[in-house]
Amino acid sequence: MNVEYINSFLNAAMRVLEMMAFVKPVPGKPFLKQDRLSRGDISGIIGLTGEKKGAVVFSLSKEAAIKIVSSMLGQQYTEMNDEVRDAVGEMTNMIAGDARRELAEKGHVFEAGIPTVIVGKGHEISTMVKEPTIAIPFKVDNDPFMVEASFEK
Repeated sequence: MNVEYINSFLNAAMRVLEMMAFVKPVPGKPFLKQDRLSRGDISGIIGLTGEKKGAVVFSLSKEAAIKIVSSMLGQQYTEMNDEVRDAVGEMTNMIAGDARRELAEKGHVFEAGIPTVIVGKGHEISTMVKEPTIAIPFKVDNDPFMVEASFEK
C-alpha cells in the first residue's frame, strides 16, 4: 500500500482528535492486519471511492471511546449510548475527510460514503476491499484505539 495513504490517515487521526476532542493520541507501530476482527468495542467504518476503492475503520475500546467523546462533547459519559455512537461516526467522517484533503494535495482524489457504526466486543469488519489492511494502533491515556485503512491495488 502507498505509504502516503497510511501517513495521511495517521496524521488525520492525530489532528482530528487533538483539535476536536482535545486529547493527545500516541501512535504505535503500524502493522498488517491478518484477520477481520475488530480490536475495539465500537467501530466507525467509511468506504472510499475514486482513484481506488478503499475503506477506513476507526475502532476504539469502550474506555477510549467514552474518554474521547466525553472530552469532545464536554459532557461525562459512562456507557456506550446513542451520543457516543453518533460521535464515533462523526469522528470517523472527520478523520476520513481530513485524510482525503491531505491526499488530494498530493494528487490522490477520493470521495467518501456515509459512516456506519458497529458496536460489540470482537465484531467482524468486512469491506468490499480484499487487499490487506494496514492498522495503526494508538493510545489515549493508555486506552487503545486503532485506525485501519485498506485500498485495492
